[in-house]
Formats: sequence, C-alpha cells, structure tokens
Amino acid sequence: MQRLLVTMAAVAASAFAQGSSSYKGWEAYGGGYENIHYSSLKQITPANVNQLKVAWTYESGDAYPGSDIQCNPIIVGGVMYVTSPKLRVAAVDAATGKEMWSFDGLKGRRPAHKNRGLTYWTDGKSARILFALDTYLLSLDAKTGVLDPAFGEKGRVDLRAAFDRRPEMTTISIPTPGAIYKDTIILGSSVPESHPSTPGDILAYNVRTGKLQWSFHTIPHPGEPGYETWPKDTWKYTGGANPWAGLVVDVKRGLVFAPTGSAAYDFYGADRIGDNLYSNTILCLDANTGKKKWHFQTIRHDVWDLDFPTAPLLATVRKNGKPVDVVVAAGKDGFIWVLNRDTGESLFSFEERAVPVSNVEGEMLAKSQKFPLKPAPFVRQEFSEATVTNRSPEAHAEVMERLKGLDYGGRFTPPSLRGTVVFPGFAGGAEWGGEAFDPETHLYYINANELAWISKLVLPSQLTQRKSAASRIYRSRCGSCHGPDMKGAPPEYPALNGLALKMNATQLAGIIHKGSGRMPPFASLGDPAISALANYLLTGKDEEVAVERGPKPPVELKYAMDGYKTFTDSEGYPATTPPWGSLSAINLDTGEYVWKVPLGEYPELVEKGIKDTGTENHGGGIVTAGGLFFIASTHYDNKLRAFDKKTGKLVWETKLPHAGNATPSMFELKGKQYLVVPCGGGRERPSGGSFVAFALP
Repeated sequence: MQRLLVTMAAVAASAFAQGSSSYKGWEAYGGGYENIHYSSLKQITPANVNQLKVAWTYESGDAYPGSDIQCNPIIVGGVMYVTSPKLRVAAVDAATGKEMWSFDGLKGRRPAHKNRGLTYWTDGKSARILFALDTYLLSLDAKTGVLDPAFGEKGRVDLRAAFDRRPEMTTISIPTPGAIYKDTIILGSSVPESHPSTPGDILAYNVRTGKLQWSFHTIPHPGEPGYETWPKDTWKYTGGANPWAGLVVDVKRGLVFAPTGSAAYDFYGADRIGDNLYSNTILCLDANTGKKKWHFQTIRHDVWDLDFPTAPLLATVRKNGKPVDVVVAAGKDGFIWVLNRDTGESLFSFEERAVPVSNVEGEMLAKSQKFPLKPAPFVRQEFSEATVTNRSPEAHAEVMERLKGLDYGGRFTPPSLRGTVVFPGFAGGAEWGGEAFDPETHLYYINANELAWISKLVLPSQLTQRKSAASRIYRSRCGSCHGPDMKGAPPEYPALNGLALKMNATQLAGIIHKGSGRMPPFASLGDPAISALANYLLTGKDEEVAVERGPKPPVELKYAMDGYKTFTDSEGYPATTPPWGSLSAINLDTGEYVWKVPLGEYPELVEKGIKDTGTENHGGGIVTAGGLFFIASTHYDNKLRAFDKKTGKLVWETKLPHAGNATPSMFELKGKQYLVVPCGGGRERPSGGSFVAFALP
C-alpha cells in the first residue's frame, strides 16, 4: 500500500512540476507552483458547506507552551507531509490521518525558528522531501523519511558555506519552503534584523547532490548593479534585504520572483545611507543562472520594517481586453503591486510623493516614495486622532493622553526619539499566510491586520538599567528585540525571563555564540562575555567582564529601538478603531474592490455586544471552484470560516481545537474532497499540535 501511494505521488508530482496541475491536489506550498491558494474541486458548495464533518485528526503529540504550527501541508498521491510544533517531519495517510513515518532532526528539543512547510521533488523514479533545520538544508527519502546519503554530507548541506563570511559569524534559517525548478531548489532565508547580520542572498542548490548552483547578492558587491545605492563596502558588514517569506518560479518562463525585506538595522539607517537596493524589492531572476532580469523597488531606505511578508503569486489577468501574465505581491504597508512578469512594468499607475524627513542625527531618508493608485490600500494608511479607539470612553481618553507624547501621521512618519506610531504596524497589513487568486473570476483575496505599533529610538545607554557589564551587553545587543524587561514580542521575539526552566548555561551560551533564526551570532563578544551574559539571563547575577569586538561598520550606530511594542489600551485591546483584521476581495482586471469584511472577533467582547471588530490573523485562505473562500487564521476565536467567494457573506463557521494560524490545504482522494486545517494555536494563546481534516459525510 505504501509503495502504491509513493508511486502515485511520483506521477502526480511529475505532472505538477511541468506546470500542468489540475488544482485538485496540494502538491506544493500555496497549492502549486503559482502559489494562488486555489482548488478546482466543487463538491463542497455554499449550499452544503454546513454539512462538513471532521473526517480524521492527526495529532503530532509534541506541542508545548508557546508553540504553534505555521506549516501549510502538502499532499502528493495520497500522502500528507507536515511539520509538527517541534519541527518533526511526518508523512501521514491522507485518507485516515495515520502516521506512516516521521523524522525528528532536533531529537525532541524545541526549535529556534519556524517552519511553514516542505518542498517535494521527484524525477518520477525517486522522490525527496527538502526542508531546513537550524542552519542546514536536509533531504529525506519521501518513502521512508531517511536522510538521502547522496545529498551534501550524509543528507545535509550547511547553508552558511554559501556566504563569504566565517560560519560562526553567519546566521540563517529557512522558514518558508523553497521553490523547485527542474533539479534545483531555490531558497529565500530569514536572517538577523540587527547587527551583526547576514545578507539575504538567494540560493539555488541541486536537489540530487546538494551542490550550490548559483547565488544572487541582494546587497550588491563592487561592480554589481545597485552597489552605488549603498555606502562603500556595506556588503561586508550589513545584512537583510532577504526574501524570508518565500519566492515563486514561473516554470514555463524559467523565472524566479523574490520579494525582499528591509535591510539591517531595521529602524535606523545611518550606516546605510542611500536607496539600498535590493531591499524592499520584487526581484526577477533567471532560474537557470540567478542573473537578474529586472527589479522593482517599492520602498527606498526602509526604517519601518515594511517587508514583503508573503511569497508572491502568479496570475493571468485582462488588461485592455488582452490576457497578461503577472506577478502579484502584497506588503505589510497594505499596498498591492501587480507587475508584468516579462518586463516588471506595473499594470496600474503609481506616483512619486514627497515624504517627511527625519530629525534624528545621522539619518537620511529618501525624499520620495512610490504610491500605487490602484488597487487602493487594503488597510488604512494614516494614524490620526480620529483613528483612536472608541471601545469605551475610558479607553479613548487613555489612548488620547498617551498620544500627546508620540509622533504620528502617515505610514512614512519617521522613527523618532519621542516615539512614533507605526500604522500599518510591524505585523502588517499583509502577513506571511499569503494571498489567494481565483483564475475563474480574477478575484484576489487578502487577509490583513490593522494594528498600530510604537517605534522609539533611544541611545544604547538608555537601555541600560545597571552599570555592570553583563546587563549592559544585554541592553545594547539584545534589548531591541527582547525588550528591556525581557518579555520580548512572542513568538518572533520570545520572552527570556523564564530561560532557567528550559536550558542550562552551556546550552544558552551555545545559542548566543552561534545565533538562531533571526538572532545574529554574538561570537565576536568573546567567550567570557558570552558566559557572563548567559549567567545574567539565567540567574540575574551581574558581573563586569571584558568584551571582545569583531569587525565594525564604518559608522557606529548611535541609536537603537527600545523593543517591539503594540499600541494597545490598558486592557490589551488595539488602540485603534476597528476593523483590527479584515478580508478583502479585489478584481485584478480593474483594481476595484468587490467586497471587504472584518475578519475575527474577541469572544469576550461579543458577549458585551461589541461585534465585527476583526482580530489579528496570520495564516492565509483558500478559494475554491465550488464558490467558497475558507480561512482559519484568526488569533483569538479559534474559528474556521467559509465565505461566499463572490459576495463575502459568511455561510459557515466552526470551532477548532486551537487557533488555525496557518494556511489550510485542500485535496481530492478517492473521489472525496478534503479540507485539512493545521491547529497549532500559540502566539500567547493555548498551544496545540493537530491537523484536522473536514469532508462531507
């Protein structure tokens, strides 16, 4: 039976790799190489969706407090491949939910980074599952879950070897699955967002051998186009400009489309004066060679962390009555860019507008930025007194009083020493769950957050609460992400005030030395300082210690941000008026909105009669030929919802065991349509580890 399933998987994936997917399965992250989150299945309709029942549940069994699931399952030939909260890879019978094999590369320890899915490759004879774990790219036999001995060194490739920096000074992880082109897997990455950082090079590896095929420097080297948009030799010491949210490949054209994030340091750019290509850019590369075809930069010299947070999608729309193949990318800023795949030309008009200048010493922002005229932004673009919450008179008055000490306005209001309201905030606008596109109606769907955050620049000395060295190291090197109070901004920036219950001094020192996920390596501090810092974090004991220093940038950064802070009232609700989360449908032929609805609710507010607020949401949704749009991304209500895809009317909802903060998948098996929803919870809510499949009776 297992051999039959794997054979079916190989045949299905081989057809998929040639670009002939029927959209009846879910063979790749986002549903197929176009990443449009679409299913051609029609069994489930608005008329019968209320009859959906749980068909089976796969319980991974390794959830822990604070864990979540961000994995979008892939299903190939009757086998579902997923990662658990502890990043254990599992192959599951998609008809029954029974586990067929699993691979635990971390041996039970908690992961230092997220995983949003797996990559499947086959040549029709053998099949592989590729994914990243720590700083390694791994290849597993899809039939057995055993490491492929022909790939790299015993099934692993050290991703740090692709960079021209010492491995101990390089931190990289791959949260989003790579894209397959022929026998090549092409990868974006997650790197530290503060100094020291790793550049966001795009990497391509041979799937059979693990050999590096090509790389593209997103921070250009001397002689490369774009080098002139940075200070001299910036590529030697800075990082970022990385497509952490993933990329897509047009397999027919042999083109890679990669949307990049901001450059390090995220919030103060005195050491990177200039436009900073190729940060905040949609890049088009030759999939065979990695050579640039074209680029489209949407934000110059970003100091607001306005990354492209999701992989783009490939669609065909109509312009002046003719079909045009486009790549579509949505940003945290709430803007949607629709670009011709061959030329990079925007299908809709945009204009350059003057933006405010910074009054912070050393900072030099771009004088103007791009503003698309269509589609209109899918979230609000300006914070004003009219935007302040009206949840209650007390909450309104409290936020208005706090606003007196902050700078606010449009989304390009510069970070300041007073503190600046960032709106849309660091969590979007768009988030990593991604968009959907219906090739039948040309409707484009995007779920979004509408939450304000606060960015405040401070002198590193202002982050120091004590004069001793260990605490000083923490405040200057760690405080920007984990906060002066060590409470962090989970899950991206975890709290550190309970580490003693999770690890010992040796384990923690190893993480500080090597880095992890977005966290850079701090080997340059030297072993005595690392040991003192680890001891301080675990016990609170402070001590003076000598600090070694590695290579310095030519401009020492004078300011840092004092931590990631959401702008909320005293009860923890958003400081803005609703909607706090939304779902929109836009006709990409015209750029006009068809409908928009709030997405999510707070159960305790509903009990008080406060409805339709929307909430923070992260996973994406699925649009179907059966007339529905499914989404389970809402953070607080643990609901799976189905909307009429043409009208936005809610036609069905059900409670999940935990919040579904990931994109579901849809597939057909033995004539039956299934919807499988990852239910991981987390994000400071109860955590779970289940995948729940729904089907009609």
